[in-house]
Amino acid sequence: MAGRLSSKVVIVTGGSTGIGRAVAGRVVAEGGAVVIAGRRPEPGERAAAGLRASGGRAKFVATDVTVEHEVERLVQETLTEFGQLDGALNNAGGVNATGPVPGVDAETWHAELEQNLTSVFYCLKHQIPAIIGTAGAGSIINNASIGGVRGIPGLGPYAAAKHGVVGLTRSAALEGAARGVRVNALVTGNVDTPLYRQLLGVPPDGELPRPAPNPTGRVATAAEIAAYVAYLLSDEAAFITGAALAIDGGATA
Repeated sequence: MAGRLSSKVVIVTGGSTGIGRAVAGRVVAEGGAVVIAGRRPEPGERAAAGLRASGGRAKFVATDVTVEHEVERLVQETLTEFGQLDGALNNAGGVNATGPVPGVDAETWHAELEQNLTSVFYCLKHQIPAIIGTAGAGSIINNASIGGVRGIPGLGPYAAAKHGVVGLTRSAALEGAARGVRVNALVTGNVDTPLYRQLLGVPPDGELPRPAPNPTGRVATAAEIAAYVAYLLSDEAAFITGAALAIDGGATA
């Protein structure tokens, strides 16, 4: 199972389903070890067990990334299990607040920021020192979605949080550049995930409505996103940092 990520250890938050699950599988397929983080033990344990059954190195750590001490524990368990940390995909997130901004209450606003922005801050805070201290250099990707670079009517708090992810990414990248820690934001568009289907109000399986709202007219597969993430995690992308990188079928062009 040698590949571009051979000997690398990667954390994937929100790794039980969707994009995160596809990335976890791609990391293992390219020779790396993966630690899947998620709030729900059953799908997380199932995902990790499936990767181990295929000969991969995988571990699940139940983690609520909105709680700092749980993120710290996630990183420490990764180091205990595999001895180092080389990279991460900070992918966990979701949508709590929908509708026009005047109708969003303060509690929901703060919940949206905690889930989609504060969680990324906690991850960076603990991942960066672990990468520097064990691997010496590495790559972190934060999933900002198209909400990180454009407004989305009815999802104002989500877009605000994701814009924050892009700014946080760029700042962390500038701080880590001289130490070899690369930090990039992923601008994902329409991707066939459980969250995307939930937002559309369609069944979890079957065909999606066409055309999709991007110039290609289709929805990306999670595997397509995983292929791009694997490249960014690899040493082949060593000169890419501080970028908001679109993989969105031209939606933000």
